[in-house]
Amino acid sequence: MTELSPELIVVLGAFLAAFVAGSSGFGDALVSAAFWLHVLPPVEAAPLIILTGITLHVFLLIRLRSRLDFSRLLPFLSLGVIGVPIGTWLLQHLPAEPFKVAVGALLLLYGGGLLIFANPPTITRGGRGMDAAAGGIGGVLGGMAGLSGIVPAVWSGLRGWPRDQARGVTQPFILIMHSLSLAAMAYAGLITPQLAHNYLWALPAMAVGGLVGIGCYTRLNEERFRCIVLAILAGAGVTLIV
Repeated sequence: MTELSPELIVVLGAFLAAFVAGSSGFGDALVSAAFWLHVLPPVEAAPLIILTGITLHVFLLIRLRSRLDFSRLLPFLSLGVIGVPIGTWLLQHLPAEPFKVAVGALLLLYGGGLLIFANPPTITRGGRGMDAAAGGIGGVLGGMAGLSGIVPAVWSGLRGWPRDQARGVTQPFILIMHSLSLAAMAYAGLITPQLAHNYLWALPAMAVGGLVGIGCYTRLNEERFRCIVLAILAGAGVTLIV
């Protein structure tokens, strides 16, 4: 992969990340990181992942706003915004590698395991308090590793919510957590001219990939959407472990 030019890697990663997010509502950060960290140092890759993620999710939310159900979102945000600075603090005090392996193993077991079941179990108890707790954990993971969308996606699946309702949680949640992270990066001086250069290369590919992904999403039924989300979660687990 590193034999290709950095700009081409940025374009390819942007297209595939946008396609994954367009078809499922999350997963773009993991896909883009898998490509961009090969050619960009972390201090350049992380702001690019966040900035492109914000742009992508704004675009996707505008395109799908009439379909999505945002009624379950507020409890997730209530603790998610608190979790981001906690995750940032933990990032500075805990080793990152064991954390990534542990999260990856859980995602692999969850995604891979539920793909086997035709009728996966659902959780109906706990109400908004448990939803808020899931949002808080998502915020912590977002502050630590940019993985804010994983826990809301898992929890929405365990709740058995329809895809438009699940996506109405994960996608705006990621957008808001990314915005908080970008503000922290700007405060740390990580917004540079090189970021603007890479962002402009990624922008057209994101638009095309997002549109293709939305086209797939609108043609999916509930069962196929569930399988795609579980496959992405399991793949994300493998990525984190490797």
